[in-house]
Amino acid sequence: MQTIEFKISSENSGTRIDQFLTSQQNEVSRSQLKKWIEQEHVTVNKLPVSPGYKLKLEDIVVICAPEIAPSPLQAEDISLDILHEDSEIIVVNKPPGMVVHPAPGHSSGTLVNALLHHCKDLKGIGGIERPGIVHRLDKDTSGVIVAAKNELALNHIALQFKDRTTKKTYLALAKGKFKKSEGEITATIGRHKRHRKKMVADEDGGRSAETSWQVIQQYDRFAYVRLFPKTGRTHQIRVHLALISHPILGDDLYGGKALSHTEKFPRCALHAHRLELEHPTTGKRMQFTAPLAPDIDDFLNRRQAAVPTAGNRES
Repeated sequence: MQTIEFKISSENSGTRIDQFLTSQQNEVSRSQLKKWIEQEHVTVNKLPVSPGYKLKLEDIVVICAPEIAPSPLQAEDISLDILHEDSEIIVVNKPPGMVVHPAPGHSSGTLVNALLHHCKDLKGIGGIERPGIVHRLDKDTSGVIVAAKNELALNHIALQFKDRTTKKTYLALAKGKFKKSEGEITATIGRHKRHRKKMVADEDGGRSAETSWQVIQQYDRFAYVRLFPKTGRTHQIRVHLALISHPILGDDLYGGKALSHTEKFPRCALHAHRLELEHPTTGKRMQFTAPLAPDIDDFLNRRQAAVPTAGNRES
């Protein structure tokens, strides 16, 4: 257990203890410090205090930081395609078919299981040794996903997603012929009243959602499209494309069934291509790109004999 001691000067006299401790370090969040104070891991003059305690001149503040509890989840040696890693974050190109976080029916083989094995420098989230998952990709969606190695990094990146300062680009194969080369979809998204695993657009009480799209290349019965979700609702891109009658190929839940009995994509053909965000420590704007998933790329390559009707092939 690590012990840190502070003697309060006139400069910090009158400051709340939780605010003071937050200002003195950059590894533990204010919310976690508040829990430590409430759990009496922090004392003033050898006595427990409340998070709102106002410091006095020459108070002796001692933090006895508790050991990080081991994760109840199993670390697994699973190969990862790492796009970037440092002491604060790790960015991975997630393969299709990998679940992000353990859940009923998926207790192993997840991205979190793999990160627990790979990352030897996790500083804990909520006092537990685990990576911080800020955003999620559906099991069948491939591409860029970022995880935090400590609570401050998690909170910093989560705030960026909340404030919509991150920039996300997706690539997808969508059914049908688009009448325009680009457009924008604005429709609220809420949970289906009967099918609880399904989301629905324009639902009463749903949350606002906005997605812009561009046709990269139009084929006979489907299009290769680029998408820019400005919000991050559950199944947003899938629901929005289905709303305009262009569901994603392979997305059986939202109408993206096979083009024909011989043309079937084995999963929801959606790929998180690029993510741009601010590094939680340096403040530097960073961009991470995952090449188009091999199965989608192969599907397109096998159809290059067909003469496209609009757009140019690119990623």
